Amino acid sequence: MLRELLVGLGTLLAAASAQDMRQVAEPVFPANCESLTARLRSVHGKTLAAADEDRPDTARIQRALDGCTPGHAVLLEADGAHDAFLSGPLDLRAGITLRIARGATLFGSRNPRDYDLRPGSCGIVDQNGHGCRALMNGSRIAGAAVMGEGIIDGRGWTQLTGQQVTWWELAERARAGGNQNCPRLIVLSRCDNFTLYRVTLKNSGNFHVYFGDGNGFTAWGVVIDTPKNARNTDGIDPAGSTNVTIAHCYIRTGDDNVAIKAGGHASHITIAHNHFYTGHGISIGSETYGGAEAIRVTDLSIDGADNGIRIKSNSGRGGPVRDVVYSDVCIRDTKNPILMDTDYANYGKGGDRLPMFTGIVLRDVRVLTPGKITLQGYDAAHPLEMTLANVYLDRPAEAQVSAGHARFTLGDGVNFRPSGEDVTVTGTPGKASPNACQAKFVPLSEPRP
Repeated sequence: MLRELLVGLGTLLAAASAQDMRQVAEPVFPANCESLTARLRSVHGKTLAAADEDRPDTARIQRALDGCTPGHAVLLEADGAHDAFLSGPLDLRAGITLRIARGATLFGSRNPRDYDLRPGSCGIVDQNGHGCRALMNGSRIAGAAVMGEGIIDGRGWTQLTGQQVTWWELAERARAGGNQNCPRLIVLSRCDNFTLYRVTLKNSGNFHVYFGDGNGFTAWGVVIDTPKNARNTDGIDPAGSTNVTIAHCYIRTGDDNVAIKAGGHASHITIAHNHFYTGHGISIGSETYGGAEAIRVTDLSIDGADNGIRIKSNSGRGGPVRDVVYSDVCIRDTKNPILMDTDYANYGKGGDRLPMFTGIVLRDVRVLTPGKITLQGYDAAHPLEMTLANVYLDRPAEAQVSAGHARFTLGDGVNFRPSGEDVTVTGTPGKASPNACQAKFVPLSEPRP
């Protein structure tokens, strides 16, 4: 027993060292190399008048980005009643910041032809998918950024030019079969040391932010606000990347609030001081065959989501997920507050990429309302290994707790005991004070730090 408790303590103490290895501080706005003033007017801040849909700003924004000196910013700002810009896909540049000033909105084009990767490939449902460029694109550009206190709005709810369908309706149509071809807001590939700062992202047609195969990503003070019924509109997805910090963000969306994807190796990731609302929670997976480790999630509220703390994979996408610590987390009005899912999407046992979740620590986690807690390892040879310390359910008698193929170490303050097929539990919890959650839940409109 003493050895098991010491092992658990060692796991908890390791939490302080394994995270983003950079020294991350609040970003600052760089000096401007050029300021562009708005020529269009928004309609109630939500869209553009029909006459303005043929007046894109794409070319002049791209010229400014191409001509800017690294270390500086292209500023988009309102000019009196003119508060809007319209753009198709933009290519971000190394060392250059695109800054949207407070009071200005950059709207994404509604014309699918602007986003085509192949003739006619965007704005349809087909078997191929991946038919659209993003609104903002970056490939192998180091030190770039998108900043500002303004808004980037993908207008996923509006009808496409020449069609009687919206981006989000295309996503719903794809449920019946095929893949929707809808543009993401920001797609970054191998863009080391990229920064998102204070900007509001809204209504993307697909994922809001995808950061893939990079070293160094910071999202600080970002607001993402998209309805929960907008399918596949993930908030921020770092994929196969290392040294990632997502901090002081407010995220409401229709899919994963944050999804750490590990098709390539993902490690040293810090998710700190954030507020999540509707969405699918803080997720790792579903692809984990590249391995995910050294992940720290701390000071998080999850309010009204489908899922809370979630690791998801299956035998077709699985791999090792280890050394993951969640601390100071408050969850309410969430269907699945804690979900360790080794058979995501009911894939079954037919694959050869098996999920293995080990060194998973939950500390100072409180679930205020009833929900389903699933703690499932893959099989006896690939069990879930988890330490629970001060994990407190406010209404344990109403919670649904299921477990299987799992090894648990319980510390003080755990007021439930997992049980199920091939489950072992060590530790006899004593008393502890539940995590204080009174100040955790704040409106999305709360001023940002």
